[in-house]
Amino acid sequence: MERFTNSQNPLQMLTLSETKISTQYHQLDPGGDLAAIVGLCKALIAADDKAKALHQSERVLDVDFIAEHTDGCGAFEAAVRGFEWPEIERCSGLKREEIESAADVYANSRAVIACYGMGLTQHRSGVLAIQMLSNFLLMRGNIGKAGAGIFPVRGHSNVQGQRTVGITEKPELAPLDRLAAQYSFEPPRMKGLDTVEACRGILGGTVKAFVGLGGNFVHAVPETVAMEAGWRKLSLTVQIITKLNRSAVIHGRAAFLLPCLGRIEIDRQAGAKQFVTVEDTTGRFHASHGQVEPAGPHIWSEPKIVAGLAKATLRDGSHVNWDAWSDDYALVRDAIAATYPEIFADFNTRIIATRKGFDRPIAARQRKWNTKSGRANFIPPPCLSEDPDLPRRRDGILTLITVRSNDQFNTTVYGYEDRLRGIYGTREVVLMHEADMRSLGIADGEIVDIIGDAGDGVERQVLGFRATRYDVPHGSCAGYYPECHPLLPLWHHATRSHVPAAKSIPVRIRKHKAAA
Repeated sequence: MERFTNSQNPLQMLTLSETKISTQYHQLDPGGDLAAIVGLCKALIAADDKAKALHQSERVLDVDFIAEHTDGCGAFEAAVRGFEWPEIERCSGLKREEIESAADVYANSRAVIACYGMGLTQHRSGVLAIQMLSNFLLMRGNIGKAGAGIFPVRGHSNVQGQRTVGITEKPELAPLDRLAAQYSFEPPRMKGLDTVEACRGILGGTVKAFVGLGGNFVHAVPETVAMEAGWRKLSLTVQIITKLNRSAVIHGRAAFLLPCLGRIEIDRQAGAKQFVTVEDTTGRFHASHGQVEPAGPHIWSEPKIVAGLAKATLRDGSHVNWDAWSDDYALVRDAIAATYPEIFADFNTRIIATRKGFDRPIAARQRKWNTKSGRANFIPPPCLSEDPDLPRRRDGILTLITVRSNDQFNTTVYGYEDRLRGIYGTREVVLMHEADMRSLGIADGEIVDIIGDAGDGVERQVLGFRATRYDVPHGSCAGYYPECHPLLPLWHHATRSHVPAAKSIPVRIRKHKAAA
């Protein structure tokens, strides 16, 4: 977060030189984001008060934007003023001077992009943290102008793309009436299952089968030990995957592994090269062409496999020519354009016309607000803690955050060299602050066990990890994902979004007890 050696820059790789990527770096306590952002907002309000008192011509807050485009600023400002600095410091892990220093940079910047990753979302009140980040940007009009906005950093190139075309468990987010008219069927209108709900169903026996299009579900979710046992009880598991993973070898009573082409492989259908489209993390659609020959002559593409399953299942009851769709992906794009004309009108023409692709229309970019009031809403924070039901600083309890290595993509691990942290040869490590190691009597490099302490009476543990001294916040520790997911309770998730709270797992560290 302070400096970076660009692996795609030959000069930097040869000389081991670095690019500085931050002028200020402030390390929060786990779950301290919400309090830190409240502190930033409090500092901005104080600076604006000073500007008003001095009758300065330029205010710190963008009062014109706030008046024209927002609702609720008064209640929000009152809530922020109500939080005192000692409480903000305690909950964030930062000193007031550090927060005010960062706020001063923000106050003197004409346009700001606020990037966030899973560190903000993977807490019990993760939704509130994102709302606070939005409040922070609204205060200076940093939404809906060039070079500004809120930017969720997503790991996979089509995480957003699938939602945009209606892959959702929430029926209100899909144009069901339009789909019913287009394809002469009645789509299901009951709410589906998100990740946490699917896991509950698997463990409880109400989910009988699982069909996965990519991914490594059983290894990525919380409660790993219980989930693997429940996974084996499923009547059917189907994995459409580019490579073997844990979800393929831990399978249901009946299991199908359907290898498919990866996106880097050339996809030929009916004698013609095909390409797919993706929506990247910035909301831009672009084409993705395969570059290398397939690993084997009999590997089907994902669209062909899905179309084949649909054809075999629906038989004569479908109004879709599945063979034509799997032979020519342009027909799929035409269908997407017909369902979502506001977003994808002339999809094929536009995606072919430019290599850079085109942007998804986002109302907030034009300062149009799709809310009941027609304005952007400030949301007052009710508290400062992202994990209010987890007592902080209990004796012997550390807050575990899960992290990834530089040679890892989601659950796929390509090697055991974490160059960013200087850890080599193993991923079974726990990073600890030297003061915590000292208080627990644990030496650097000593083998330890990590024991979950969620207070629900369930035994969760991972054994034989190497304790490594590292610059993590005092009172916390860090370990790799998914190796530490056996410690994450299924119930421990964001209260509204159901995102697993993997950045705030209460654990104890003890010296390893070797098996007899």
